[in-house]
Amino acid sequence: MTPATQPDQLLNALNWRYATKAFDTKALPAPLWEALQESLRLAPSSYGLQPWKFFVIADPAVRAKLRPVSWNQSQITDASHLVVFARRTEITEDDVNAFFNQMVAERKADATVLEPYRQMMIGGVVKGKDVAGQREWAARQCYIALGQFMTSAAVLGVDTCAIEGLDAAKYDEILGLAGSGYQTVVACVAGYRSSEDKYAAMKKIRYPAARVIAKV
Repeated sequence: MTPATQPDQLLNALNWRYATKAFDTKALPAPLWEALQESLRLAPSSYGLQPWKFFVIADPAVRAKLRPVSWNQSQITDASHLVVFARRTEITEDDVNAFFNQMVAERKADATVLEPYRQMMIGGVVKGKDVAGQREWAARQCYIALGQFMTSAAVLGVDTCAIEGLDAAKYDEILGLAGSGYQTVVACVAGYRSSEDKYAAMKKIRYPAARVIAKV
């Protein structure tokens, strides 16, 4: 396929992005947001099981409630969009079967041929992990989606900031997640940086490649 962007364009976007601390309240254009939302849906996950749900918090009143339990970070209420990344609290055989059946239907595949893959998912996640292990695994999948979301935003010229400074239990309470099968893991805001954000002009600090990349 034809590349959507060139290497220098990608690196320019990644160097441009930073953890935006102050947002302009200007809203993202709808087509731009729809593309970013679709980047969440298309995010990769282990086995393809997608053990998550992404809550887009559009109600200003709800965002106002979330701000105090997010270390009072202004991004929660000021940024154009707020997404809460929630993990599945338990992965069951029904979850595996739902994904497996959709895969068989959409690919017009022979279920008997793919049955070993279904068994591998059940053995690896459903039976191979206790509840704590499943939740830890599902949380890691959420971070894969978070990374894709933030990179997609940078390529599109949209600012983001991952929000780990939050009270996950309070988020669950405010969002009514008790009994839903989902728990808050992390959040991310997206929008446009404020001209008053002093961090925008600061040099990005990263270790040199020799320290963090090893060729074996």
